[in-house]
Amino acid sequence: MKLKLIRSYLGPKYTIGHLYINGQYFCDTIEDIDRKLDSSMSPKEILRLKVKHQTAIPTGTYNIAMGVKSPKYSTKSKFSFTEGRMPRLLGVTGFDGILIHPGTTQEDSSGCLIVG
Repeated sequence: MKLKLIRSYLGPKYTIGHLYINGQYFCDTIEDIDRKLDSSMSPKEILRLKVKHQTAIPTGTYNIAMGVKSPKYSTKSKFSFTEGRMPRLLGVTGFDGILIHPGTTQEDSSGCLIVG
């Protein structure tokens, strides 16, 4: 399975995108502000530009672990349908615990990819 995110609106407070699975449109996304980070940047450069809890992940290609149980979301009733298990992006320089999860606004993100 291949996921592809195309960011279509880079706003001053949030980023809107379209998520495709195996080339087929799946849903819209919202993320924190795109600060033009790229996975080819050095960790030092990424951390210099990143604003904690307010920055979209660097553009790049990442592996995803499926079904990782999130300590944060496994206790929230609105995520009980997943038992707290969500796709987690691996190896995102300067970021930890990046999940793909449901939400409504960029405030539901902390670097995570919010799907709707």
